[in-house]
Amino acid sequence: MAGVGAFARVAKEVRRDVLAARDRDPAARGLSRVEILATWPGIHALLSYRVAHALALAEVPLLPRLISLITRAVTGIEIHPAARIGEGLFIDHGAGVVIGETAEIGDDVTLYQGVTLGGTGFATGKRHPTVQDNVTIGSGAKLLGPITIGHGAKIGANSVVITDVPPNSTVVGNPGHPVRVDGQRVEGPDADWIHLPDPIAEAIQGLSARIASLERTIAELSDEHPQPVAEVRPLRTVKGPNPAGG
Repeated sequence: MAGVGAFARVAKEVRRDVLAARDRDPAARGLSRVEILATWPGIHALLSYRVAHALALAEVPLLPRLISLITRAVTGIEIHPAARIGEGLFIDHGAGVVIGETAEIGDDVTLYQGVTLGGTGFATGKRHPTVQDNVTIGSGAKLLGPITIGHGAKIGANSVVITDVPPNSTVVGNPGHPVRVDGQRVEGPDADWIHLPDPIAEAIQGLSARIASLERTIAELSDEHPQPVAEVRPLRTVKGPNPAGG
């Protein structure tokens, strides 16, 4: 009976995963559940993980790790069988996603390709992130160590996060820092997925302004004409409509 209960639980979780993909992936809208189940790598990885996790809980040796290894080779997504994942996880595209052994993921979380929920060093025990419900993690983001990502947070693409993230905040940069908390701007322009702040450009702008001030001071002392100040522009727009439609 325990085996039947585990099978029913896995079936329920996979059904929720398929619905999450259909709801959150524009490419999946209008498709049947069977087509999504058959052709979405993120769904394949989650199905394999949920089977491997059930086997790991039943203390079946070797097989859970073999399933994880084969799934990584087929989908490019690596999920440790001992990780704890809630319902409704959506892994978009998924190539390069890594979820470590002690990682914990809540319900209705979205991961894009290249996301790492990794550890630091060779410490034992809890060494991977805890991601609470309704979190969205952008492409290439690295979350390292036993940190907690609060409910409803958003992690910008390619961010490196090594400290706890408050609920309902948006984090960008390396190291990651919040630019909006509880829907309110912390600093810089309003954050969305296209018009996120550019910390590197802001730092260069600050340096440029400082150098210009020093050059003006030197020019006044030496009776020379100051040189025009160079303009530093971000490589992308920071204002205007979101081209992604958000």
